[in-house]
Amino acid sequence: MAVIHVTNRAGKTHTIPGKVGNTVMEILRDANMDVEAICGGSCSCATCHVFVDDAWLAMVPARGADELELVEQTGSYKEGSSHLSCQIKFTEALDGLTLTVAPSD
Repeated sequence: MAVIHVTNRAGKTHTIPGKVGNTVMEILRDANMDVEAICGGSCSCATCHVFVDDAWLAMVPARGADELELVEQTGSYKEGSSHLSCQIKFTEALDGLTLTVAPSD
C-alpha cells in the first residue's frame, strides 16, 4: 500500500496510508492530520497548506496561479515548498511522499 509521511503541527511524524486517486488533502483530513479543508478542496482557502519536502518537489504538480496566490498570502509561506494539498492528486508515483502541515493562520 502507498503511504504518506506527514509531520503534524505538533511536530510528530506519522506514516499514513495514501489512497490512489484521492487528493492529498482528503487523505490528510481523513487521517486527522490537522488539515481543516474548509473549502472542501476547491482551491479557495489555504486551510490545507502543506510544505512538501524538497526531495519531492519535482514529483508534485506545479502550482497554478490561484494556488500560488493563496499560499503567498499565508503567514507561513515558503518559496517552493508551500502547496495546497487539495491540488495534489495522490498517485502510485507519490508513494512515500513526505510533507509537513503548515501552521494555521
